[in-house]
Amino acid sequence: MRDIKLIALDMDGTLLNTDHKVDDRTKEIIQKAMTKGVHVVLSTGRSFGTCYPIAKELELTSYLVTCNGGEIWTMEQELLEQHLIDTEVLEKLWILGAGLGVHMWIISTEGFYHGERPENFYDHKWLKIGFESTDTDKLDQLIKEISLLGDFEITNSLPTNIEVNPLGVSKARALHRVCEEIGITMDEVMACGDSLNDIKMIQEAGLGVAMGNAQEAIKKVANHVTDTNNNFGVAKAIEKFVL
Repeated sequence: MRDIKLIALDMDGTLLNTDHKVDDRTKEIIQKAMTKGVHVVLSTGRSFGTCYPIAKELELTSYLVTCNGGEIWTMEQELLEQHLIDTEVLEKLWILGAGLGVHMWIISTEGFYHGERPENFYDHKWLKIGFESTDTDKLDQLIKEISLLGDFEITNSLPTNIEVNPLGVSKARALHRVCEEIGITMDEVMACGDSLNDIKMIQEAGLGVAMGNAQEAIKKVANHVTDTNNNFGVAKAIEKFVL
């Protein structure tokens, strides 16, 4: 049994159920883990503004990995690290998605745009862009076209979307920095997730846990598959390996 000192939790499809809530059992188990001195870190594709309230609700005291590793924050709202997409490139990516008629969202350092764009991209600094479509041919075409624009980290948070970050940005890389800050190694991390933006942290953590509702690629690389996000999967994994 590994000595787990940090639990890294993806949010959507992992920590949160389909009502986008953290159930009471999971809250209780997270509190028990923290009482033992274990760090609990949200590691999400979400922006800081949309995950910080949940971190506060859970009374977390450690770090936040947001935008797939695009930013690292403390719970005191101190920014430790930030990785931006060049604005000219971001605009080209938006034009590409608009040409294919897919739904898009973009996250800036101040907030996010869902299905719309700012009047001037250059008035903002950009962290991530996402594309969504149930048309897999469009998603395949997008990946080909995005690759022609440059080198990026291309992942997803659902089988129906694509998420683009700057090259080298990942939840795993961000967690390495968090481990350095705490004074532990990735061997002492349990990482839980369900999608391709979780795959590197699941592979590089000492214990990688896939949710029961995870994409098959995630289950194949994980050390353990827990229950689904609607059936206390995170709580069961913490009980099994930490408590």
